[in-house]
Amino acid sequence: MIGDHVLAGYVNDAGGREALDLACAMAAVTGGRLSVATVHPPGLPAAAGEARTLLDQAVDLLDDRPADLHVQEGRSVGRGLTVLASRIGADLIVVGSPEGGARGRIGVGAAADHLLHSATEAVMLAPSGHTPPDELDRLTVMYVRRPQCDDAVVRAAQAAERLEIPLRLVTLAVGDVGAERLRDDLALAIRLAVDSAELPPEDVSAELAEGADVADALDDVDWQDGEILICASSEDAAAHRVFVGEVALKVLRAAPCPVTVLPRGYF
Repeated sequence: MIGDHVLAGYVNDAGGREALDLACAMAAVTGGRLSVATVHPPGLPAAAGEARTLLDQAVDLLDDRPADLHVQEGRSVGRGLTVLASRIGADLIVVGSPEGGARGRIGVGAAADHLLHSATEAVMLAPSGHTPPDELDRLTVMYVRRPQCDDAVVRAAQAAERLEIPLRLVTLAVGDVGAERLRDDLALAIRLAVDSAELPPEDVSAELAEGADVADALDDVDWQDGEILICASSEDAAAHRVFVGEVALKVLRAAPCPVTVLPRGYF
């Protein structure tokens, strides 16, 4: 299940603290293991010392919540987190948004950009200013009829069953598209979700989000406080790696809640 071992990438800014808060919340909800890491450039003893000091600051923010702590060497923060996640068996990497971005929206900094184009684990991004609620209310999958999205529906349905929360499937209808065909695709995806997990049929819903562009379409649907949006990687992604396409990146930037991107072939 997504979140059996959560790795938070911590930096000393608002985004780092929000990533840590979100990672703690996810580990609490899933009952998973929590790891926290700071990354420093290779070959610089002073940088390694600064990273250890930052990690000490993170400990103070954990409020006695159990976590494994790691100082990781890496040529970039994103690369260091990916290497560490693979080594310790984390299945979800959580990072925050850079300071100065729009409040309530996700900003893609250098670390997130690297992870969104090469990570081997699921990647979750916290919107700027996000405060996670105590409980999750719903999982939403951004759905387009293709194998990667079908896989995401199956995994999300299984997670929703375990967490005992509803599952929603959303398809974007941007511009002049065949809405009826998209509704037919959603109907098939609902059947897939119900067949993949022991979710009550009434706990699986679907919506067609219509608008002039991606941001407008996302504003067409309601979002709950404890919502997580799940996106599949692009068809261009290598096996078992994350790679966000152009539309998914627009979705990520416009979403009002944390977004998780699954590697291609996630299982």
